[in-house]
Amino acid sequence: MDGILDGQQIAKALGHSMPYQAVEGRWSIERARAWYDELPWLAGCNYYPATAINQIEMWQTDTWDPGTIERELGWCKDLGFNTHRVYLHDLVWAEDETGLYERMDQFLDCCASHGIRPFFVFFDDCHYPAAQLGAQPKVIPAYHNSGWVTCPERASALRFMHGTADQAEVSRLKGYVQQTMARFRDDERVLMWELYNEPGRGAGESGTRHGDLGYEDFGDGSCKLVHASWLWARDVAPSQPICSNTDGCVGSVNWSINALNSDVHSIHNYSPAAGVREQIERFRQDERPLFMTEYLARETGSTFQAVMPVLKEQRVAAINWGFVSGKAGTIWPWSSRHRDGVFRDSMELRAKGEVLAAGAPYPEPELWFHDILRTDGTPFAEEEIACIGALTQPYSVKTPGE
Repeated sequence: MDGILDGQQIAKALGHSMPYQAVEGRWSIERARAWYDELPWLAGCNYYPATAINQIEMWQTDTWDPGTIERELGWCKDLGFNTHRVYLHDLVWAEDETGLYERMDQFLDCCASHGIRPFFVFFDDCHYPAAQLGAQPKVIPAYHNSGWVTCPERASALRFMHGTADQAEVSRLKGYVQQTMARFRDDERVLMWELYNEPGRGAGESGTRHGDLGYEDFGDGSCKLVHASWLWARDVAPSQPICSNTDGCVGSVNWSINALNSDVHSIHNYSPAAGVREQIERFRQDERPLFMTEYLARETGSTFQAVMPVLKEQRVAAINWGFVSGKAGTIWPWSSRHRDGVFRDSMELRAKGEVLAAGAPYPEPELWFHDILRTDGTPFAEEEIACIGALTQPYSVKTPGE
C-alpha cells in the first residue's frame, strides 16, 4: 500500500534494534482488517476473579472458582463488555494439561453465555519472578499486585536466554504454547492469542533481589523466548490472529520482534487522552487493527471518561486493567510497593507478617488505581459505570455461527 509503513519500517524509524527477521506466516493487513471489520467495537478488561491473586490461582485445580467467575462475568455482561484478556501459566499446563483444558472449556462456555469472546496470554515478565504451584502467597494489604508471578519463572527465562535450558524445559515451554493453541485453534469462542505480555519488564524497579532472579527490568533478556514463541505459534497457524505486546515491553529487540510479527497490535498506555491519541496515530501507519490491552490508572489521568471515548472513536479495542477488586490489590497504585520511600519485596513483607488477616476486608484507597467493582458488585464510581454503559451498550459479540 502506498504511503503505509510496515512494522519493520516503524521499528527502524523509532530506533529499535532488529537482529531477527520476521517469522513467515504473518497475516496480511487486508486479512487482519477484514477479520476486525466483522467484529463489533471491542471493550473489556484484563480478567481474573477477585478470589485469585495471580494466574496460577485462577487456573489450578484446587483454587479454580467457577462460581465467582460466573457471577463476575454476569456483571461484565451488564456493563456491555464483550471481550477479556486472560492469562495462563506454563506450570499449571505442565502439571495438569487435561484439567487445564477442561477448565478453559468451562470458562469459554461461561464467557459465551454472557456474550464475551476472550483471548489468552501465554507468557509474562511482570512482578514476582519465582512462580510455583500449590498455595499462593497471602495478600499484602495496600500493596499493588503482591502475588502476581512471571511466566515462565525468571530462572527458566534466563536459562532459555543463555542456552542452558535442558530439552525437557524447552519442550515444556514449546508444548505449552503449541498444544494449547492447537487444542483451540478453530474454536470460535477464542477471539485471538497473545504470546507475551510486557517482555523484559520486572516490577519497574532497579537493583537485584532474590539473587540472580531479581525484580529489576529484564530487558532484551527475553528476546530469545519472544522470538521462539513466534516460531512455535506460526507452526500451529491457528484460525485466530496472533499478537504480542510492543508498547509496554522493555527492550528494543523485544519491541521489534513483536512489531514485525503481530497480526494485530497489542499496546499499553496509562497516559491521559492526548498521549493515547498520539500513540494511536503512530501505530496507524501500517493500518493493522489496534488493541489497547492495558489502560486505566486514575491518578495519572488514564480514566474511562477521558480515554474510553477516544478508543471508541478510533475503533481501538478498549481493554482496561482489572475488574473486581480482590486479592490482587490493584486498586492500589504502583507506588504502594514502597514503604518509607523504598521499594519493598513482597516476600520480605510477608516474612515480617505484613499480610491480610483471614476474613478481613480489603482496604481501599480514596482514589482507586485500577479495577471497577467491589466483590459485592458495587462500583468505585457510578459515573464510570454510566460512561462505560453509554459507550458499550449498542454493541455485542456475534454468536458463533451467526
